This record gives sequence, C-alpha cells and structure tokens, in this order.
Amino acid sequence: MSRISARFAALKKEGRAGLITFVTAGDPDRATSQAILDGLPGAGADLIELGLPFSDPMADGPVIELASQRALKSGATLARTLEMVTEFRKKNSETPVILMGYYNPIYAYGPERFSKDAAVAGVDGLIIVDLPPEEAAELGGPARSNGIDVIYLTTPTSDDARLPTVLASASGFVYHVSIAGITGTASAKLDAVSDALARIRRHTDLPLAVGFGIKTAAQVAEIGKLADAAVVGSAIVQKLADSLDETGKPKDGAAASVLGFVKELAAGLTAA
Repeated sequence: MSRISARFAALKKEGRAGLITFVTAGDPDRATSQAILDGLPGAGADLIELGLPFSDPMADGPVIELASQRALKSGATLARTLEMVTEFRKKNSETPVILMGYYNPIYAYGPERFSKDAAVAGVDGLIIVDLPPEEAAELGGPARSNGIDVIYLTTPTSDDARLPTVLASASGFVYHVSIAGITGTASAKLDAVSDALARIRRHTDLPLAVGFGIKTAAQVAEIGKLADAAVVGSAIVQKLADSLDETGKPKDGAAASVLGFVKELAAGLTAA
C-alpha cells in the first residue's frame, strides 16, 4: 500500500478528514523551507503538498506567485526540491509528500529521469496543474512505473461528461478545486462543494480533497465534514510572508509562526 493510500485508510479508521498543507519549496530560503517542511507532520499535517517553484504559475494567485519568486531568487530548483524531500525522509517515513506545480521544469528535467529521482527521494504523488489527462502519458507512465501516484484536478465545471476522462488514470486521491479562479482568492459555498463532491463520487472511489479558498480553522472544519481532506495553501504561504522582514529575510521564529498556524488549522479538524 502506498503512503497516500495508507494515510487515507488511517484517517478513515480515525473517523476524520485529513489536513493537506501546501508550502513552496525554497521559500524564502532553503533552511527555513526545510525547517517548515520537517515540522509540518508534528504540527498536524496529514499529507504535504510541496510546491515546485516556477516563474509563470498561471493557476496561482499573488501569494503563491510571490512565494515562487522568493524561492527562485534564493536558488531553488527542481533538483534542490528533491533534495529537500530526501532530507525530510531521513526524519519521516510515513507522511505522504506530493509535488505540486507546472510541467515545464519536469519536461526540462526529463520525465523518465525525474520520475526515478523523485521516487528515490521519497515523493509519493504529483499534481501537475497545467497537464490535462489527454497530454499526461509521457509523465504518467514513468511516474506510475516508479510507484508515484498521479493526482488530477476537478473543478466546478467538471460535469458528468468530462469526469470519466479526468478520472480514468487518476490515483492517490482527487483534488477538487472548489472555485473557478486562482489560488488564495474567493471561498466556495458549501452547498456547491457538496453537490460537486456527490457528482465526483459517482465516478470514483478515490478519496476526495478540496482546496482553493480555505483559509481558517473553521473553514477546514466545514470542508472536513464533506470531503476526505481539506487543502490549505495560500493562507499558510501568507503566514510565512508575514514573518519576513522588509528585505524578504525570515524574522526570528518565522518557521515556528507557520507551524503554529498549521496547528490551529489541524485543531479545527480535530474539533469537527
């Protein structure tokens, strides 16, 4: 059983939804980013999405876009992101790590080489937001052959005609984007999320995670009543941005501030 499947099975046994946290690799520097990544499980993250810094993150709002810029400025690369996962695995062998980002850096690295190196590093899944299922074979094949789940996105516009195509090759879990827009902006209405999840469940038995626009412990708790996991990204990245000085350097306690916020989010799920 993969780490992702094992984690969702454990959550089901506990009778609660999971918390999936997103941070950008290398933001604002390698040391701070590594400290946050290493501390996320202890703060309550059940699964971790580690963002691949990219210069043109078209699905992301300004918060994550600025995080990518900070990371790239500090020297972040795809290879160094894999090094971060390798370092994380020295301390944690159970928490699933999903790389989330755009296909260009992977294409430049080489899908076959990337899949092998990612598996060796300890990556469990991939969410490549600009790679539709119709175009995903050149990455999906190598990823799956190396034991890495390929996780696809659904949106409010994914209807019963589209869902079979999106979900045909999906594994790990399904990430439902709750709004038609970019990250870190509006929040979806719960009725709309509930209706969308019911529609998706008619097409798959995979766990369903909901993200985009989830910013508070209360919202995490609400989504946790509907989905198998709630995803929080921009709010966590913003918490880190708020802990930087005017030059973009982390203030004392920056990592602790981020991890403290994650603890608050996780407490919302526990209460629910």
